[in-house]
Amino acid sequence: MTIGNEDELEKLKAAGVLVARTLQAMGQALEPGITTRELDQIGRQMLEREGARSAPELTYNFPGATCISIAPDVAHGIPDDRAIKAGDLINIDVSAELEGFFGDTGSSFAVPPVSRQVERLCRDGRRALWTGIRAVRTGGDLAAPGRQIEAFARKNGYSLVRNLASHGVGGALHEHPTEIPTWNERSERRKITEGLVFTLEPFLSLGADWVEETGDGWTLRPPGGEPTVQYEHTLVATRNGPVVLTLA
Repeated sequence: MTIGNEDELEKLKAAGVLVARTLQAMGQALEPGITTRELDQIGRQMLEREGARSAPELTYNFPGATCISIAPDVAHGIPDDRAIKAGDLINIDVSAELEGFFGDTGSSFAVPPVSRQVERLCRDGRRALWTGIRAVRTGGDLAAPGRQIEAFARKNGYSLVRNLASHGVGGALHEHPTEIPTWNERSERRKITEGLVFTLEPFLSLGADWVEETGDGWTLRPPGGEPTVQYEHTLVATRNGPVVLTLA
C-alpha cells in the first residue's frame, strides 16, 4: 500500500496502535502455567473490543486469533492447551484489520530464568530491527534495511533466517512489495517510494538460516532447533524518514 492522504495514515495508525497494545498485553500476561490458548484469548478479546478482526483468521483461516510459537518453533504457531514453562522462548505475532486497514507486529519474549545467551539474543533482535528501520529512506534502496541488518548480525555473531521475509501491508495483510529481504540480497533492485507501507521483521538466530514447516502445516521451526527471535514493526516511508505505526 502507498498512502494517499492523511485519513489513510490516521486509520493505519489506529490499526497499528491496536495490534501493538494487544501484543504488549499478551507479553505482560506471559507466566509459567498459562496456555497459549489463554494468551490467544486475551488477544482476541482486545481486538474484538475495538471492532477489529484477526488478520490471519480473516486472510488465511488460521486456527487462532494470533500466532504464538514456543521455541524451537519460531513463527506461525497455533494456540493450544500447551502450558508455558519457565525458561521458554516465546514468539507472539499480532496482526489485525480495523476499518479496512491492517497492522502487523511481533515480538519474542524470554520467560525467566533464561541463559545470558538468550537474553543477549532478545536484546540484539530488537537492535537488529531498529538498525533496519533507521536505514529506510524515501527514494532509497529497498535492500538497504537488509544490508544493515546483516552487517549487524555478522558483527555480533548471529545468522539470519533467509526464507522468512518482510512484506508490504496496509490494504491487506500481505501485499506488494512482497518478499522484502532482511538480509543482504544483492539481486534486490526495488526502491522505497514515498508513502510505502511495509513491515520489517528480521529473524535473528544462533545459527539457523532456514525454517521448515512442522506436521501441522503452519508452524515453522529451524531444522536444528537453534534459538531464534523475531521482532516486527509496520512502518510508512515519508520524506522525513520512517514513521513506525506499531508502537503501543
